[in-house]
Amino acid sequence: MKLSIVILNYNVRHFLELCLKSVESAITNLDAEIIVVDNDSEDDSCQMVKDLFPQVNLIENKDNLGFSKGNNAGVSKAKGKYLCILNPDTVVAEDTFEKLLAFAESKTKLGAVGCKLINGGGLFLPESKRNIPYVRAAVKKIFGNPSEYYANHIGQNEIGKIDILVGAFMFLKRQVYNEVGGFDEDYFMYGEDIDLSYRILKSGYDNYYFGAITAIHFKGESTLKDKSYAKRFFGAMQIFYSKHFKTNPLFDMFVWLGIKMAYFLRKVRPEKIKNVSAYAFISDKIDERVAHVLSGLPSLQTQIGEFENGTEVIFDGNKIAYKEMIEAMECNFKKTKQLTYKILPKGSNFLVGSDDGFSRGEVIMLE
Repeated sequence: MKLSIVILNYNVRHFLELCLKSVESAITNLDAEIIVVDNDSEDDSCQMVKDLFPQVNLIENKDNLGFSKGNNAGVSKAKGKYLCILNPDTVVAEDTFEKLLAFAESKTKLGAVGCKLINGGGLFLPESKRNIPYVRAAVKKIFGNPSEYYANHIGQNEIGKIDILVGAFMFLKRQVYNEVGGFDEDYFMYGEDIDLSYRILKSGYDNYYFGAITAIHFKGESTLKDKSYAKRFFGAMQIFYSKHFKTNPLFDMFVWLGIKMAYFLRKVRPEKIKNVSAYAFISDKIDERVAHVLSGLPSLQTQIGEFENGTEVIFDGNKIAYKEMIEAMECNFKKTKQLTYKILPKGSNFLVGSDDGFSRGEVIMLE
């Protein structure tokens, strides 16, 4: 088997359905499998997978094992030469894996490969390509200066070697994953992708950023909305530094002090106020279910093109390719359009999307 896509899910049933439909469209011509690991979701994620995707290998954990253990469990069942670790709140284009496989086969000492990620509003996510978070870079980033944290030496649309990838999308050989021991299970959430990327580098492999491919990651970089999130994030950083950068006690104390100060001083980002003045349903005709739910707002065109600020653009997955959706979001963002987006997955009865990289996303039921 050529490829195994491992998706770890926890309580994002509607995003998962959209993700799986995009992945299915991307492996039509490939010898590939999809493995969904569910970390004891309280919604009907598992039943949805059984009903709509019976060909998917579903692993139902009885507890929330966290990111590392969950993904390791999925990889243990994988049969593919290559792996793609993929978040359930992502959307991939139809040619994503074909391009990645061709790129991978052209490289020697291939480590992990990441792609260009955009959030639900079309904004490029800089965590798509990062440097090793040495103390200086990490502390500056924690206090609001990410200049040394992100890999800014490579352009958003370029291809080149980088140090650190994001766990939302990691493509690599299964042999490499197993050789370095997979995700470190000392991490529960956050930091696992940094640690795995670093260990791959230390083992003599090259990590790559492949900016010729774009995928949507609705939530974007995880936000620290409360002290629980902050505690886990900075706790993960403590594990990473203790594991890889042991120094003298005075230096360690400086690092921990900086992390703790950032933990208490970090500000919560306020929720954006949404202001939609019209909607554009991108399909061959208006879906009456959508028109009913969004009644009171004027309907605009049904073709991809120029939109007025304040427009909610809705892509019909029954008619529009995921690649077209992604390209339209990128194009309109470059034109500084103030737009929001939703996707109607093929054969589904809901709209799903996220207005920026900091919100948890929105689901609108149509029935």
